[in-house]
Amino acid sequence: MRFSKEYATIFIIMVTEVLGFSLILPFLPFYVEKLGASPLTFGLILTSFSLFQFLSAPIMGKLSDHYGRKPLLIFSQLSTFLSFIILGFANTIWLVFLSRIVDGILGSNLTIAQAYLSDISTEKNRSKAFGISGAAFGVGFLIGPAIGGTLAKISYSLPCFIAAGASLTTILTTYFFLEETVKRKKDIKLDLRIFHLKEFKKYFSDDRISTKLMQFFSYVLTHAIYVTSFAYFAQRVLGFDSANIGLTLAYVGVVSVILRGFLLSKLIDMFGEYWLQYTGVVFVLIAMILIIFLNQWGVFLIAMTLFSTGSGLSRPLLMGEISRSVSSKEQGAIMGVAGSLGSIAQIFGPLIGNAMITYFFPGSLGIAAGLAIAAALLLKLREDLKARTTISNA
Repeated sequence: MRFSKEYATIFIIMVTEVLGFSLILPFLPFYVEKLGASPLTFGLILTSFSLFQFLSAPIMGKLSDHYGRKPLLIFSQLSTFLSFIILGFANTIWLVFLSRIVDGILGSNLTIAQAYLSDISTEKNRSKAFGISGAAFGVGFLIGPAIGGTLAKISYSLPCFIAAGASLTTILTTYFFLEETVKRKKDIKLDLRIFHLKEFKKYFSDDRISTKLMQFFSYVLTHAIYVTSFAYFAQRVLGFDSANIGLTLAYVGVVSVILRGFLLSKLIDMFGEYWLQYTGVVFVLIAMILIIFLNQWGVFLIAMTLFSTGSGLSRPLLMGEISRSVSSKEQGAIMGVAGSLGSIAQIFGPLIGNAMITYFFPGSLGIAAGLAIAAALLLKLREDLKARTTISNA
């Protein structure tokens, strides 16, 4: 797979998308706490973003199928830029809520970018192409948390304005360097027929596709439960401040960059996607079990390494499978549905994780996230068992 100008541009867009979120992740819990919010309120703030993205992601994905990826990408990036400006000036909880809602309702950058990756990749190389999104995640987490956590000691607003600047950069990059891949259909009318419920019904009526989508949901739910509650967990168990949390998340980024950016393609060629998918899910499961009993730094480092590695394998391989399950004309639609499922997981994940932190012991976070990833493993086993039974009966 040749790394072209289009791949490079999408990579930059995805890095910036992750960078914006990862810049604020280490300090946002403490920021809203300073404004009088509880951990559960913080969970609701994150949930508000995901709720509105759940409503908008399939619409934005379908619109990009008809009107083109480029204009929709620019439109969504503008809303992300505006949301960080609002957050930078926020001095009440309601402004924090508003910033997340503005980003959620129109900022479906990742959904459209993934559809663009599908457009420019062959079916054979699709999982490798989605490894680019994984590498972007790693780079964003390598840079963002360390900068955000450190700068937050100076001012909580400063990382927000840096995130806004990063969003503005991608708007310019998209406008000047990204070539359109979709031929615009002038006769299409904007109406509620593009709403996501139609696509949900279509894809969930196909057991082959729905099983993959549910595996993706379980994975994202695990990630949402753990990562969005991580700051409170690290503070209570290990005594971390925003800078320590930022450095820890930067370590996750290092592992992700190495794995997704340099090793994933080679690992797929060496071992195949089948065993790598199982490896990724099992690594995340072991990490969550360790979190339950975590009480020292060494165990924490092992858990974070397993979690980073497992996540680095699971997401791009799952997205590759989902993408290959439909035709090239439906890439925006299926990515929109997958994005909505991810948003549903991210609606409930922060609430579950922060509720576990608030009402139970910190390690209970690992129980909730572990159950979610165990569901993904069981779904994968069920899928493979059914496939083998079908082959043996043929």
